[in-house]
Amino acid sequence: MTQKADVVVIGGGPGGYEAAIRAAQLGLSVICIERRIHKGKPALGGTCLNVGCIPSKALLDSSHKYHDLKAGYAKHGIQFGEVSIDIAAMQARKDKVVDTLTGGIAGLLKGNGITWLQGSGKLLAGKRVEFTPHEGEIEVIEAGSVILASGSKPIEIPVAPLVDDLIVDSTGALEFTSVPARLGVIGAGVIGLELGSVWSRLGSEVVVLEALDVFLAAADRAIAKETQKTLTKQGLDIRLSARVTGAKVVDGKVHVTYQDAAGEHSEVFDRLIVAVGRRPVTAGLLSVDSGVSLDERGFVHVDGQCRASVPGVYAIGDLVRGPMLAHKAMEEGVMAAELIAGHHARFNYDLVISVIYTHPEVAWVGLSEERAKAEGFDVKTGQFAFAVNGRALAADDNAGFVKFVADSKTDRLLGMHVIGPGAGDMIHQGLIAMEFGASVEDLQLMCFAHPTLSEVVHEAALAVDGRAIHAIQRKRK
Repeated sequence: MTQKADVVVIGGGPGGYEAAIRAAQLGLSVICIERRIHKGKPALGGTCLNVGCIPSKALLDSSHKYHDLKAGYAKHGIQFGEVSIDIAAMQARKDKVVDTLTGGIAGLLKGNGITWLQGSGKLLAGKRVEFTPHEGEIEVIEAGSVILASGSKPIEIPVAPLVDDLIVDSTGALEFTSVPARLGVIGAGVIGLELGSVWSRLGSEVVVLEALDVFLAAADRAIAKETQKTLTKQGLDIRLSARVTGAKVVDGKVHVTYQDAAGEHSEVFDRLIVAVGRRPVTAGLLSVDSGVSLDERGFVHVDGQCRASVPGVYAIGDLVRGPMLAHKAMEEGVMAAELIAGHHARFNYDLVISVIYTHPEVAWVGLSEERAKAEGFDVKTGQFAFAVNGRALAADDNAGFVKFVADSKTDRLLGMHVIGPGAGDMIHQGLIAMEFGASVEDLQLMCFAHPTLSEVVHEAALAVDGRAIHAIQRKRK
């Protein structure tokens, strides 16, 4: 008997499972199809929970604690004996965190009356979905609406083909069983910097090879410059304009060649991480007569509300244009579900936060100073350092600063940029302010608690008009 559902979601990652839950909350019958097998078991949560955001943050947290024990507590008067790292225990903790969260999602689907089908889904013509289970016979599901949420996977490059656990992508870099003495990373993006930081803290000599001549091109230049300086000081050897031309394994070592302005170079590493980006997963997702069109880069073509080229079909997350971020996928999934249910729904693509979970963290939302100027704004900026913040000094975590970008004609906030402790959480103060159209003066007039890290936000807003209290500034009228 053919199954039917008001909504069929293909993909159980952050965007897919949130879309499924919201649709069920709105009274729709929902089927969610997920094909992922993680460590021998069917798993919800997509890349983010299984081999991305969550496990990497678990390793970042463990490695940061280890680094602090090794080098950060003596000044507090806290003394330790010899400190060592048990990689197997660290990995086991990471896996437990993943299992807890993915199991929680399974419980949420069940609690909301959502049918989870374990296998692959393919969109056919007429909003029919072909379901191929891991075990059993293929069947066709009749759907009222379909949400495509199959996510993305790491980009592989011909010059550095993956080899067992020696040349790996971001997934493989989460599973190292020992600390490589010398680690190469191709790509100085978010993934490369985070994974490079993990293994650097644990003792690896890390070399990051980036083909672009600009570090963190999407970030505000002041933030990018400070981030590069900070990570270099921590031991990451970041080489820009370094285009990798080859990588091969010889006698258990990875031999890498790359070119820069000075010519051809070679390096030998114990392991190499390829972190040059991700691409949408569309293989097997669409039948030739599905009617859904892809753009020139392989993304599903959608409008501003994630509607695909076939009425009743939506695509979200890494499958469509825009930054490949779990929180973007989540909001798009909720928006799609609400639109299917006949509700009004919107998503402000101008205010999507980016976070890099190095230490200090790096985060931004809205326009950089450079982009604001390019878009024709008469810009004014202000920034304030954590170095003179009482709470940051007391915690011995006072690197970085907060920067605001504003329109000098209207005083409206255009962007917020942070490198510093808790940047990934602090950035939401700017997000909320900009979502409600706040001005710089609005932030200036607020009373921030003392002593808190957030006082740096207040001082940065004051600095936009030369009014920061705890810094010597040029007087303004």
